[in-house]
Amino acid sequence: MSDPVFFRAASRPRLADILSWTGARASGISDLEARIVAHVAPLDEAGPSDLAFFDNPKYLDALLATRAMACFVTERFAARVPKTTLALVTPEPYRAFAIVLAHFFPQAVSPGSFFGSAGISPGASVHPEARLESDVIVDPGAIIGPGAEVGSGSSIGPNVVIGPQVRIGRNCLIGPGVKIAYALIGNRVIIHAGAAIGQDGFGFALGQRGHMKVPQVGRVIIQDDVEIGANTTVDRGMLRDTVIGEGTKIDNLVQIAHNVQIGRHCLIVAQSGISGSTELGDFVKVGGQAGFAGHLSVGMGAQIAAQAGVIADVPAKARLGGTPARPFREWLRAHVVLDRLANALPRGRKRPRGGS
Repeated sequence: MSDPVFFRAASRPRLADILSWTGARASGISDLEARIVAHVAPLDEAGPSDLAFFDNPKYLDALLATRAMACFVTERFAARVPKTTLALVTPEPYRAFAIVLAHFFPQAVSPGSFFGSAGISPGASVHPEARLESDVIVDPGAIIGPGAEVGSGSSIGPNVVIGPQVRIGRNCLIGPGVKIAYALIGNRVIIHAGAAIGQDGFGFALGQRGHMKVPQVGRVIIQDDVEIGANTTVDRGMLRDTVIGEGTKIDNLVQIAHNVQIGRHCLIVAQSGISGSTELGDFVKVGGQAGFAGHLSVGMGAQIAAQAGVIADVPAKARLGGTPARPFREWLRAHVVLDRLANALPRGRKRPRGGS
């Protein structure tokens, strides 16, 4: 079986180009125009024509042994770079490396059609009353309903379903199998495969004679530059809208319930769940599998550790962990005390054989 290459480098830049893109500094080198970077690679795999990066002391041994042509590092570790490797000094090595990756592999940033096609596929179904601007790509099996609008430069993947009156902005990427209804989506939004946007919120009026469904008549509003991971779900609001703020990045398998308000530039990691009507301020970070009760307020810049259970309002810039969630240092101290108590207890004796 052949070994396919899914992403091919778009160019072979000079080191001078890389410094120009990233603002990194390389001292004592005069041939930056002549040195060509063939590829990018991890520290331990990089060869004499490759570019790497280092931003975690855990991998110091790999830095010391790397054979890379050049490596992004902070000022602190520049002297630890091998003499055969050029240190590219920058305050944010990972960010600089990401900039270079985007130049090497622009198709990974904005892949366009999954089939390499242009325009509307004959296998797609676009309602006559839908409105598509120029340069929209619609892959086979996609369905676009009446009154829906898609902005120029956007790509609609295979088997996507876009409901009536949905609005999708410009230069968006909607991955395979995504379902979107009752939603307004901004520009440069990426929604990965299998996500569901705008379905019913989980709302019922409880009673001893049964639970009555509460109609969900709000919308989902996704602002510019949001990215939503595979198989994530975002429920529409009951009366007011569910809102995902500008620049927020949401991982795979996240559940966002009805009426949730998420601020700008938040990070929400996989398998987290946010219950109805909870509000997250700007720049909130949520670790994997964290859970939030409903009707809470989480302040700007708060950080929630993985698997935390948040059941009360969170102040701005707080760092919480554990279930129920508490200040991070307090949570760690509680674990230390619990471990000491467990170790101090006498160990149980085994029963003798044949004993009662």
